[in-house]
Amino acid sequence: MGTNVTIARDGLQALIEALRADGREVIGPTVREGAIIYDAIRDIADLPAGWTDRQEAGRYGLEQRADGALFGYTVGPHAWKQFLFPARETLWTMRRTGDGAEVTDGATPASRHAFIGVRSCELHAIAIQDKVFVSGPYPDTNYRARRADAFIVAVNCGQAGNTCFCVSMRTGPKVEGGFDLSLTELLDDTRHDFLIAIGSEAGAAIMQHVPHRPATAADLSAADSAVARAAAGIGRHLQTEGLKQALQAAPEHRRWDEVAARCLTCGNCTMVCPTCFCTTVRDHTDLAGNTARRVREWDSCFTLDFSYIHGGSVRHAPRARYRQWLTHKLANWIDQFGTSGCVGCGRCITWCPVGIDITEEAAAIANAPAAAREAHHEGA
Repeated sequence: MGTNVTIARDGLQALIEALRADGREVIGPTVREGAIIYDAIRDIADLPAGWTDRQEAGRYGLEQRADGALFGYTVGPHAWKQFLFPARETLWTMRRTGDGAEVTDGATPASRHAFIGVRSCELHAIAIQDKVFVSGPYPDTNYRARRADAFIVAVNCGQAGNTCFCVSMRTGPKVEGGFDLSLTELLDDTRHDFLIAIGSEAGAAIMQHVPHRPATAADLSAADSAVARAAAGIGRHLQTEGLKQALQAAPEHRRWDEVAARCLTCGNCTMVCPTCFCTTVRDHTDLAGNTARRVREWDSCFTLDFSYIHGGSVRHAPRARYRQWLTHKLANWIDQFGTSGCVGCGRCITWCPVGIDITEEAAAIANAPAAAREAHHEGA
């Protein structure tokens, strides 16, 4: 669409109300239990006004800002995949009948969600999962239904996170597409407005119910300056040129042993990652054997059971499991899906209990001499 308009702070409340009047459940950022998470909101009072996050490797904390910014943070532990690809979902249910069994699939009516506060890196993560679940060879009907009916209000980043490296991955901080509306918060001593870019016909229809004015050159300049400041303050860097080849050529690098000595194989990195989609299935029956159901749950390549086949797990050592995750994420994913599996959000760095940094580990292997990358190692 390409149209830019500006709304006042109160206009954001009107936007939330318009989305709810359209029959949508509005999901946005809110403060809960010491973190900024994504949950149902009804009012701008639910947004994290005046809060920001401070992130380091293995550390996360909230602090009060000196202003009342509503989106003055980066990303928290939640990814939008929890709404599009739930952590637990019933695939089918079977009930015994007099002459056999009746099977009901697990399809449920898709919730009409509106997501407010989707960052550029997160839009890229959603696009990656779309490749797997919508346009891949085995589409997921439930995901496809949720995704088709999701209304996305993106937000351009106005500040950088210390564990972010979206600039390296070309996934941010500026939103480029894949949204219905995008916001840039314009906040100083004299104003608290939002520049809105209309990205779809659905977005244009919603804006008919929201008071707004045409964007001025000053609005556009202020928005560009905010994004430029965020880009300049990005806290991490990942050298991607040649990284795929270096990782795939280094299955026996000694760095895998060094990181394994710290890695707890807890799977936190995969749980907070906005692109990871590994799952397992569990079957449940009642004691009488009259009903059964199959449930799909998020899983992690860091668990022993994930690679279990007859005789044991294929990747039984922590080094093998960390190597699988990092090499798949930054290298083999490109062979499978045509893109890196990483969007540079930095969540895996922040939420690793021991502060393992994916950018540091990748650089240690990519920058090592070829002889070191090919060093022999006994065992997996």
